[in-house]
Amino acid sequence: MKRILFFITVCALVLTVPSCKITLNGASTAGLKTIQVGYFENNAPFVVSTLSQDFTESLKNRIRSNTNLSIIQTEQADATLTGTITGFSIAPVSIQATDPSKPPIAGASALTITVQVKYVNNVDKKLSFETSFSEPANFTGDLASQQTKLIPVIVKQLTDDIFNKAFANW
Repeated sequence: MKRILFFITVCALVLTVPSCKITLNGASTAGLKTIQVGYFENNAPFVVSTLSQDFTESLKNRIRSNTNLSIIQTEQADATLTGTITGFSIAPVSIQATDPSKPPIAGASALTITVQVKYVNNVDKKLSFETSFSEPANFTGDLASQQTKLIPVIVKQLTDDIFNKAFANW
């Protein structure tokens, strides 16, 4: 009986409080209506020609699909997200056993992409931040054959991290 009464109370509250907003993705855009997302230029020592465009569009798509914010191209936006791609590096993560007379070789490597991000929330300045995000993805073999699969995975993780920091306060 208590459960039924609780359920009826919750339903009544939800129906009578029109400003109540429930989000399942944990995103909070309280007070924001617009955002400007700048082009993330690739300043990494190793440049992949489409990385800047792919990253910028992925970030915009993440915002479009998970918030009600309008993405605008003016500095009068309620919030701005800008930054640069600062790193694109490959490092060994495991060593493969080889002939002792030869130098060791990598059994697996990690591709890491690093992005420097500045988020300015003009409605609530304390939510603004400037920080660096890095994400690795392990692979075996040569990078050229793995790159087209690895970059989208890393870009998705980076955009998720940035989105969560900006709108889920993680």
